Amino acid sequence: QVQLVESGGGVVQPGGSLTLSCTSSGNVFRLVAMGWYRQAPGKERELVAQITSGGSTNYADSVMGRFTMSRGDTGNTVYLQINSLKPEDTAIYYCNARGYRDYVSPFDDWGQGTQVTVSS
Repeated sequence: QVQLVESGGGVVQPGGSLTLSCTSSGNVFRLVAMGWYRQAPGKERELVAQITSGGSTNYADSVMGRFTMSRGDTGNTVYLQINSLKPEDTAIYYCNARGYRDYVSPFDDWGQGTQVTVSS
C-alpha cells in the first residue's frame, strides 16, 4: 500500500491562499497519476486536480486559473497551490495516488484528508 500524508489545510478568509502538500511513501512499480480531490459536507467527492507521471495536469472547471498542482523534485511530493479562495472551496481535501505495485497489481490509495475552511 502507498501511504499518503496531506498537510497544509486550515482556516482562511475569502480571497486568501493556501498550499497543500501530499507526501507519498511505499513501494511503487509504476505511478500513473496523483490527484487532489475534495468533499464538501453533503456532497460527493470530486476531482480537483490531477498530475500524471509524465507531468501533465488537468483541473476541474470550478478551480481553473485559481488552483495549481505541481510535483516536487523527488517526485514523491505533490502540492496544490490554492489562490483566490471562495467559501464554496470549503471541504476536506484528499490526496490520491494510482498506479501499479507490479506488472499486474493496480493500486488506488488515499490520504486521510486535510480540512480547508474559507470563512470571514
